[in-house]
Amino acid sequence: MAKTLVINSSDGTKVPFLRGILTRSLVDAGLNFDVAYKLASSVRQSLSDVDEITTNRLKETTVELLQTSFDQKVVDNYLSSGHLPDPIMVIDRDGQSTAFSRAQHSHCLESCGLSATEAKLASKHIYQHLLEKEVTEISSAELGYLTYVCLRANLGKEVARRYMVWVDFTHSGRPLVLLLGGTTGCGKSTIATEVAHRLGIVRTQSTDMLREVMRMMIPKRLAPVLHTSSFDAWRSLPDKFANQADAEERIADGYRAQMELLSVPCEAVIQRALKERVALILEGIHVHPALLNYIDRREDAIIIPIMLAVLKQDNLQKRLRGRGQTAPERDSEKHLTNFNHIWALQSFLLSEADRNRIPIIANDDKEKASAHVMKAIIDAMEEKFSGTPSTVFSHDK
Repeated sequence: MAKTLVINSSDGTKVPFLRGILTRSLVDAGLNFDVAYKLASSVRQSLSDVDEITTNRLKETTVELLQTSFDQKVVDNYLSSGHLPDPIMVIDRDGQSTAFSRAQHSHCLESCGLSATEAKLASKHIYQHLLEKEVTEISSAELGYLTYVCLRANLGKEVARRYMVWVDFTHSGRPLVLLLGGTTGCGKSTIATEVAHRLGIVRTQSTDMLREVMRMMIPKRLAPVLHTSSFDAWRSLPDKFANQADAEERIADGYRAQMELLSVPCEAVIQRALKERVALILEGIHVHPALLNYIDRREDAIIIPIMLAVLKQDNLQKRLRGRGQTAPERDSEKHLTNFNHIWALQSFLLSEADRNRIPIIANDDKEKASAHVMKAIIDAMEEKFSGTPSTVFSHDK
C-alpha cells in the first residue's frame, strides 16, 4: 500500500498518515480501541490510492464513516477533538527519524514475551506519558530506557529484564536459529508462523518441504524410507531389522532412518543462516535432538531447540480431524487410521527431548504456547547476556 501524506490545512506541512494517530483520536471520541482501530484501518484502506490529503478532508472522510455506524454524540466528540495531534518522532542510532507508532511498539513488546494485552497497555501508558510531557522528538535509546522503566514499575523486574535482553540482542547482530520439533498435528507450522511474526523473522523452513525436494532427487527404489510418512517409515526397513524390534522400537527405527537422510539438507539450511548471520526458524517432525550434533556452533549464535507436544490423545485426534476439514490434501483419514503410530512417535520424540534436556512445550492453546516459546528464546539469550540498562540503552549502541 502506497504511503499517503497528510497536509496540515493551516500551515501546509506534510506528515505520513498514521493509523495509530487516528485510532487515538477515535478512542478519545469514546470508541473502544478495537472498534477505533478497525475504523482507522477502513480509513487507511479508502486512502490506498491517494498520495496526499488535507487534514480537513481526512476529518471529513472519517466523519462520513462514523455517521454510518455511530450516533451523533460520537461524531461531535470527534469533531471537537481539534486537529490530529502531530506525531512524536523517534530518532534511531543512524539519525533516521520515524513517527512513534503504538502498534509497532506493542509488537516489539510482544517479541520479548508479553501478551498482546500487556503490550498494548504498556505502549498506551508510554504514549500518554510522552503526550503529557509534550515530547515531540525522542531518541530510540531514550524510548528504550523509558519502556524499560515503565515495564519495571508496572510488570516487575523480570519482565523489564526480558525486554532489556531482547533489545540487547537486536543490537548485537547475532544469528538466531529456532529448531521447532514435534509429531504430526501438534501445531508446529502454526506456532512457527506466530513466532516468526512476533520476532519479525522472514526466513522459515519446513522439513516436510526439504523431504519433498529430496524425493524429487532420489527415486523410491534407492531410498524407499524417504518416500513414506515419518510414522510409517518402519515399513520400508529391511525385514531382518524390522522384525527384531517391538512395535514402538520399529516406529522409532524407521523415523531415525528418515531423519538421518533429512539431517543433510537441514544442516545445510542452518549453516547457511549462520554464515549469513540471519534469523531462521526450522520446523518439522524431523527436528530431532541429534540434529544439534550436525551444527557448527558459533560462539555468539543463539540456537534454541524446542519440542512441541499435545499431551491428550483426544485433543491430538481432534487436531488431525480438523486438519482434514481445513486442508483436505493433508489426508487426515490416513493420519487417524495410523493414530497409534503417531502417538507412539510422539512418545519417542518427547523421551528424546527429555533425555537431551530440550524444553517441551504443550500446545493446547496457541497464545500460551507461543508465549512459552518466546520465553524460552529470551531465556536462551539471557544465558549470554551481561549488560546493564546504562549499556543497553546507551546512545552509542
